[in-house]
Amino acid sequence: MTTHATRTAVAGPHAGQVVVLGDGPQPDPAVLGGKAARLGEMLADGLPVPPAFCLTTELFTSFLEETGLAAKVPGTEGRALREQVLATEIPPSIAEAVLAAYARLGRPRVAVRSSAPREDSAAQSFAGQHDTILDVAGDAALLDAVRSCWASLWSDRATTYRDDDGAPGAIAVVVQEMVHSDVSGVVFTVDPVSARPHRIVVEACQGLGEGLVSGRVSSDYFVVDDRTLEVVEERVRHKVTKCAPLEPGKIGMTRVDAADRNVPCLSREQLAELCGHALRLRRRYGCDQDIEWGMRDGVLQLFQTRPITTAPAAGSGGNPGSAASPYVTEQKEEIEQGTLWSRMDIGEIFVGLMTPLGLSFARYYQQHVHLDCTSALGARVTGDPDLPMGYVQGHVYLNISYSAYVMAQCLPTRDQWRFTSRFVSEEVDLTDYRNPFGEFPGGLADALSTAFWFRSTANELTDMRARAERMSSSRSYEFDRDRAMDLSRLSRSELKVELERRLAYFHDMHVGYMPYYIHAFGFYAVLAELCKRWLGAEGVNLQNRIKTDMSNLRTVESAKEIWSLAQAAKDRPRVLRIIEDLPLDGVEAALRADEEGREFWQERMEPFLRAHGTRGPQEMEITHPRWIDDPSYVFQMIRRYAADGFSADDILRRSGGHQDTSHKALERLPLPKRKAVETAIAMYRTYSELREITRMSMITSIWLVRNVVYEVGRRLVEAGVLHSMDEVAYLDFEDVRAYVAGEDSEVVAFDRAKIDAARRLHEYHKRLPEPPLTFVGEHDPASAVRPVPDGERLEGLGSSPGRVVGRARIIEDLVWQADEFQAGEILITRYTDATWTPLFAIAGGVVTDIGSMLSHSSIVSREFHVPSVVNTKYATQVIRTGDLIVVDGDAGTVEVVENS
Repeated sequence: MTTHATRTAVAGPHAGQVVVLGDGPQPDPAVLGGKAARLGEMLADGLPVPPAFCLTTELFTSFLEETGLAAKVPGTEGRALREQVLATEIPPSIAEAVLAAYARLGRPRVAVRSSAPREDSAAQSFAGQHDTILDVAGDAALLDAVRSCWASLWSDRATTYRDDDGAPGAIAVVVQEMVHSDVSGVVFTVDPVSARPHRIVVEACQGLGEGLVSGRVSSDYFVVDDRTLEVVEERVRHKVTKCAPLEPGKIGMTRVDAADRNVPCLSREQLAELCGHALRLRRRYGCDQDIEWGMRDGVLQLFQTRPITTAPAAGSGGNPGSAASPYVTEQKEEIEQGTLWSRMDIGEIFVGLMTPLGLSFARYYQQHVHLDCTSALGARVTGDPDLPMGYVQGHVYLNISYSAYVMAQCLPTRDQWRFTSRFVSEEVDLTDYRNPFGEFPGGLADALSTAFWFRSTANELTDMRARAERMSSSRSYEFDRDRAMDLSRLSRSELKVELERRLAYFHDMHVGYMPYYIHAFGFYAVLAELCKRWLGAEGVNLQNRIKTDMSNLRTVESAKEIWSLAQAAKDRPRVLRIIEDLPLDGVEAALRADEEGREFWQERMEPFLRAHGTRGPQEMEITHPRWIDDPSYVFQMIRRYAADGFSADDILRRSGGHQDTSHKALERLPLPKRKAVETAIAMYRTYSELREITRMSMITSIWLVRNVVYEVGRRLVEAGVLHSMDEVAYLDFEDVRAYVAGEDSEVVAFDRAKIDAARRLHEYHKRLPEPPLTFVGEHDPASAVRPVPDGERLEGLGSSPGRVVGRARIIEDLVWQADEFQAGEILITRYTDATWTPLFAIAGGVVTDIGSMLSHSSIVSREFHVPSVVNTKYATQVIRTGDLIVVDGDAGTVEVVENS
């Protein structure tokens, strides 16, 4: 294959070792490297590629020889060589050749990319193994970037990725004009996960493509038919953040303009142009391509292309054309086809899409913890650990059929329908449903189970408060112990012992927490049934109107304490300026470096984080940092609360005017029935309070495990197995356990191909429509593609009573958007959990795509007296920020009355 480039007319010994890409025939890719060779061919073919020149492998060899490093290469450890290259000045004659080519390019801002000879070959992509430095300007910065690229030939990750012979060879460097793209992305000429034919897949994000590659931003997803260039599938996501230049030479995260958040990144015409070029590249190279691109002011640019070297992955929803069973092991046909699955309220910690690491950690919980939690509820026979949970498209489901079968051993759920109805959404019609596991055996087994339940219940009633105190006390001890420990100083065997200790604590806290969680919901259900049975139509949803006086719930308390932090910051204007004026990722360091800020941190922030710092979204998803790891969200809420002129107590005293009505209804009941309802209220309140107290212990136990996992991740980055800490999300938790327990090197213990396959499957799951809350049998992803309803009225579940009119605000990312939220606005989001509570304190109403009457957020919204409608399915697609909407928490409806 001919490679197109022109040698630069450089005087001296390095003539011909620097080439301008795209202007003429040139030797093979061994001189230019794979990336530069392809860029030269693309430029020669007339494709839209930013101008570039290449520092050949010959120039790199000259650098090694002239500096004396060539003699040190044989027998020198890779990391030491890398450090020596970085510490060695580029000889003047070589620097002059580089800078002369830079001057001919016009000395613009440039991207400096390594280009190894085997990189981007048909057999091995080497994507991301060598360095790329973006937005470089100036002679000195350019030379530093070139030296970094040369040194990356011996980076840990490149050494790990090389063939078994380990020979590093040589490396070239591409210097290419930097394009500050408005929109960027990738295009695959074949779906990289699915095997369906004639599908060009385009992913596009606002800003630079580095945000998409790192997984830190939301992207639009398009599928284009490669025969017609027509768009056959499109998913436009709400985009909050983008990767962009923050200042000269510094690229980071910033907000997407409000007007661009809900619109497609690309028009149909732009997609057709992009895919046309992609097909041209596929024909030229005779294989499918992975192409990086960007667009500035509507002008398309291609940055690089490489062959797709991996076949589409299979498994767990990998093929969208076939149905998938959630079971982790093969089951009988009647079991697989008849099982009822649900992801409503399952622990409030499995909500939403999970990463491969999060899913594998959920499977650990399933195998080692879940059955003991079932036993703690009074079930004598807990059954097969493979059966209670399942997985579809990166989501965790509870096996309702099997769980109802097992829980039938307990008197309150002897009637399976009591348990089953608790987890069913309107998406499933159970008219003809029959549990494929049947009924729990009667006779002696039933008698033994009943006796076991009575004994367990008696123990629970006598120990529940003392256990809550023990769990709360242990949480403080374990938190302080972790903060005093430096995990990086532990040997691998010591890290194994520490992980085992933390997993034991994780087990005990979940088993201890489960009775509070289930019994709180159980008494809520009893309360709902009594109101409906004894008060008729007047009693429907009355349980949501009865004052339960749980303003001291720990989750509610977190909102009050953030408000208190905001007031303390307002009393220190210098501290408030630091919090309000600096980028979020620099606030903590600035506070600690300032005398007044350090006092605020020690007196106010440290106690708050000790009490609430292990909170985070999707707690079982251990890739999410907690508040103690990244307090950015806390700073955002301090900003928000400091700007509003009311107190948290004012919010808690808000009344929708419904309490008198509810109590009048109860007063009409005969005394025995009224006492029964009041008893149910008291038990619901008691278990809810204990649940909140112990929930902090439960989520702290997850954070403790997370810290060990991320210490392993740090070691894997250091060893070159992972490119960055972002890739911890694609590990398997069982591999982490095996690594700390074994002696294999990091390279052997963690298969890079497995990590890459997990990443591709996760990216594919992100593109798919949200799977249903409940379904029976297998799940076909195509069935989840439901049309968004016409009109502007949505129906869901009214989870907190009241009616409110207000302006909507879509919130996708709490950290980036918390300070955008204005008091009285209607919060619109896909789902919420406990970390959203501080926003509830100032929201006029809450609307979610997913949720149920008994989700944690529904309970908190009732305590804040905020009208709420959950499980609307389409709210984030139908409603836009600024729309005037009516939220009716009694009727369970949301209506757009004025578009923004």
